Amino acid sequence: MLIVDSHVHIGVNWGEPADVMIYQMDANKVAHAVLVAHNGNYDNSYLFDSVKEYEGRFTVVGMVDLNAVDCIAALEALRKQGGAGIRINLRKENEWSPDNAAFKAAGDLGLVISVIGKAENFASDAFRKLLDNFPGTHFCLEHLCRSPGGDVAKPPYDVFEKALECARWKNTSIKVPGLGEIVGKPHILPKGYPWGNDIPPHYEMAFKAFGPKRMMWGSNFPPSAAKEGYRNALEGVRKMPMFQNGDDLAWVMGKTAAKLWGFPV
Repeated sequence: MLIVDSHVHIGVNWGEPADVMIYQMDANKVAHAVLVAHNGNYDNSYLFDSVKEYEGRFTVVGMVDLNAVDCIAALEALRKQGGAGIRINLRKENEWSPDNAAFKAAGDLGLVISVIGKAENFASDAFRKLLDNFPGTHFCLEHLCRSPGGDVAKPPYDVFEKALECARWKNTSIKVPGLGEIVGKPHILPKGYPWGNDIPPHYEMAFKAFGPKRMMWGSNFPPSAAKEGYRNALEGVRKMPMFQNGDDLAWVMGKTAAKLWGFPV
């Protein structure tokens, strides 16, 4: 089965270098990974250097200052380097606007917008306006949309449900993290996978909203190393019951991401 990690971070001034990521990928039979820029880091050079060093393994989602006067030129330059997308942070309202024409330029260039935020941000009128304004631009929702306060494992789920309504826009998809990003570490670890079969409903809710061909696994390494660890972040999603029918698992673990980010299927 093709496995593509749709969300990892590397760096020299924060996180881990590329060779650590390659080790994790090789150890877990992960073919490709999407290098997503850290928030606030507009220097994408190390990401592109790593793409060249490990040919065929990575692609880049960089950071571009959308408020800069030369942002369109920056988008064009990123695409010319081989970049697959850019990242925006919905929590930083001064860094994006639903009326910014740069989003149309990104779509015209074939750049995907990878979007971080909390559920209330994805559920907001401003984000829905962004989706309405730029139907030709694809928006990939990170971290299963998360939830208010980060406590996604407990009801009520009304804000999370509203965030998942973004699936109504066909220019959206969603990244699926490991369980360690959703629930806390058990006080007493059971044998085997840390959470046993105690899976919160959010994965099933996202599955019903988006379907497997618009869902993609993303480890969020190296932050996931401080949670359940890379292999558990992968295996936890690979073993989820809702993905075990037909070729659903193949889409979630690799084919969706390969199609969106430009890797061979």
